[in-house]
Amino acid sequence: MKVIIEDGCIGCGACESICDAVFSVEDTVIVNEAGIAGNEDAVKEAADSCPVSVIKIEE
Repeated sequence: MKVIIEDGCIGCGACESICDAVFSVEDTVIVNEAGIAGNEDAVKEAADSCPVSVIKIEE
């Protein structure tokens, strides 16, 4: 699984609150690729919860 953050992140922190092993928010979201394995369901939930739909997942 690969996680891509498209332009437009508003830094709301929803993804980080759902899966802080993968997402951290500074000015925008930063993806910790090493944290994806074992957290796939939480990553998908975070992508679905993004209010601006900028988290994209490639299987």
